[in-house]
Amino acid sequence: MEITLPTVQALLGDLIDHNTGRSFNADKALVGVRINGGAVEADVLLHYPARRAAPEIAERLQKVLAGLPGVTSAQVNVNWKVMSHTVQGGLKPLTGIRNIIAVASGKGGVGKSTTAVNLALALQDEGARVGLLDADIYGPSQPAMLGIDRRPESRDGKTMEPIVAHGLQTMSVGYLVDVETPMVWRGPMVTQALQQLLQDTRWQDLDFLVVDLPPGTGDIQLTLAQKVPVTGAVIVTTPQDIALLDARKGLKMFEKVGVPILGIIENMSTHVCSQCGHEEHIFGSGGGARMCADYGTELLGELPLDIRIREHGDAGAPTVAADPDGKLAAAYRAIARKVAVKVAERGVDHSAKFPKIVVKNA
Repeated sequence: MEITLPTVQALLGDLIDHNTGRSFNADKALVGVRINGGAVEADVLLHYPARRAAPEIAERLQKVLAGLPGVTSAQVNVNWKVMSHTVQGGLKPLTGIRNIIAVASGKGGVGKSTTAVNLALALQDEGARVGLLDADIYGPSQPAMLGIDRRPESRDGKTMEPIVAHGLQTMSVGYLVDVETPMVWRGPMVTQALQQLLQDTRWQDLDFLVVDLPPGTGDIQLTLAQKVPVTGAVIVTTPQDIALLDARKGLKMFEKVGVPILGIIENMSTHVCSQCGHEEHIFGSGGGARMCADYGTELLGELPLDIRIREHGDAGAPTVAADPDGKLAAAYRAIARKVAVKVAERGVDHSAKFPKIVVKNA
C-alpha cells in the first residue's frame, strides 16, 4: 500500500488533542508532513505551551503512523507558539506582552496570591515566557512569596527592569517601599501606581503576564479592569457559600467591562492531613462547580488546603518551584494548561500586523 500525503494528513489531523478536546486539523495544528519512501515525518504546532505534554503527544501520533502499512519509520515533532489574543474593546495588547491574565477574587483570604504565583510558575514550566505583576497595592505579598528583598534597577531613570525570580519576570510595589510601610492612598493614586508598574516596567517578550489583582470589586478594581488590556480573567474562590457570594461579584465585574472569564479555580477544596493524608471537605464541596454551571464557565481545577503550599510560600519558593515534580505542582500545571488553552481559543489580535499610516505635509 502506497503512503500518500492525504492519507497521513487525514489520519493525524482527525486525532483528538486531549488538552483541547478538538482534532489537530480543527486547531490547524498539523502544519507539515514529509514522506520519503517508508519514512514519514510530521510537524505539529500547538497554540498553547506544552513542554511536559509534548512528548506524550508525539509518542501517540508516532504510534498511529507506525501502524500504517509500508511505514518503516515515524517521527513527529511537537512545538508550540503563543499568539497575542484580543482584549476588551478599545484597548490593544501592550508592547512586549502577548497576553495578560488577571487573577481575581471577590474577597481576601481565599489564596488568590498563592494561586497566582503558582499559576505563573506552572505556565513557565510548560514552556512559556511569563511575568508576574503584583497589583495588590495595599497588601503586596509576592515579594515575600518569591523571596525578594531588593529594589528594581533602572537603566534610563524612567523605566524599571523587572526582577527575575525563579525564572519569572516580576514587579511589585512591595519592591519599592519598606515592608512595614502602609499604602495610605486613595483610589486614583492606586490606579495610577498600578498603571506605572505595568507600563514603566521593561517586560521582555512575554507570552503571559499574570496580574495578581487586589481582592474586592470596588471602584479601584473596576478602573483597573477598564484600563488594563486583559485577554481573560481567572476567578479564585473557596467552596463555602460566603466566598462564592463575593466570587460571583468579581465575575460580574469582568463581564461588565467585556473581559472574558477563562474559568474558576476552587482553592482549599479539601484539607489534607499532614499526619495521615486523610482528605476532608472542611469548607463544603461542589461550590465552584455550581458557580460554573450558573455562569456557563469552566472549573479549571480544585486545589487542596495543604500545609506544604503555605510552607513553600513562606520560604520564598512557591510550590511549583520548590517541588516541580510533586503532586501539588502537577495540579497547578493541569490548571495552567487549561488556562493557556482557553486563551488560545480567543481570537488572535492582528493589530500589530497593520502598519501605522503617517500623513505629513508636503
